[in-house]
Amino acid sequence: MTGRVEAVCVSGDDLLPLPGKRPSTTGIRKRPVAGRVAVLDETLDGDRQVNRRHHGGEGQAVYAYAAEDAAWWAAELGRDLPAGSFGENLRTTGLDLTGAVLGSRWAIGSARFEVTAPRIPCANFARFWDVPDLVKRFTAHGASGAYLRVLQTGDVGAGDAVEVVHVPDHGVTTGLLFRALTTQKSRLVEVEPALDVVPHKDRDKLARRIAALVG
Repeated sequence: MTGRVEAVCVSGDDLLPLPGKRPSTTGIRKRPVAGRVAVLDETLDGDRQVNRRHHGGEGQAVYAYAAEDAAWWAAELGRDLPAGSFGENLRTTGLDLTGAVLGSRWAIGSARFEVTAPRIPCANFARFWDVPDLVKRFTAHGASGAYLRVLQTGDVGAGDAVEVVHVPDHGVTTGLLFRALTTQKSRLVEVEPALDVVPHKDRDKLARRIAALVG
């Protein structure tokens, strides 16, 4: 299976101010960059992940969102959503990211990645788009995109093929984990076969929740 990278996006120093009593910023606003971009151990060169508790790290180094899913949202909202609008690093085409199996391995440019988790929407996302009920609508739609772990550093660029070189046979997808974390929490037990793939910072919490469900 092969897809393609339409754009590679980073935040650079273009951090978005957030309202509130304690001023803060977010790196959700990302823009396409020209040329090759270095893939580092836990990010892309030039990208900023401000809140490392919920974003970034070894299991959330890179975020991919599909052009097909972005087109659905553009029609739903009646506005253009160019690459970077979802805070994604990679705008892809030709791949079903909701159906991507956790632990799948992708070859892009000279780098290698592993699918680890869906993206769970937050209030900052709603503020960024100025759509107050976006978290509810994004959750209902369920096209979450996919977080990636870096297995091999290298470089990527727009136009690169996304070659799916390995798919585990457990069948646990980003879409299944997204539903288990949001609207269908009883399904979390179905995620257990892929528990060793999810970001390290989330494994113990998920394991405890699964144990509580099975008694």
